[in-house]
Amino acid sequence: MTRPRPTPQPKGPTERQFQGMVVAMAKALGWLCYHTYDARRCEPGFPDLVMLRPPRLVFAELKTARGRVKAAQQTWLDALRAAGAEAYLWRPGDADEVEAALRAHQLELRESE
Repeated sequence: MTRPRPTPQPKGPTERQFQGMVVAMAKALGWLCYHTYDARRCEPGFPDLVMLRPPRLVFAELKTARGRVKAAQQTWLDALRAAGAEAYLWRPGDADEVEAALRAHQLELRESE
């Protein structure tokens, strides 16, 4: 008798789930968030999220723990950084870094008061 193979369990959240977590956190901290839902006709590689909380503008490419960064995605991240933009590649394991980046402006404001 052949045993059925177990269904492989995902290693952490999917990219969509992770994006939902990042967006929820950002919105809770007062950020405006933009994501193109159907990017088939858009420029390849543009980051998944654009988040704005003046004076900061953040671009974020989101990947699963095992997700690969495509060449066009890396090109966009590198070009944005070269232009002085905040551009990040975040994975679910980077949750503390994500929160720190999104809270950074709040800390700067408190210190200057």
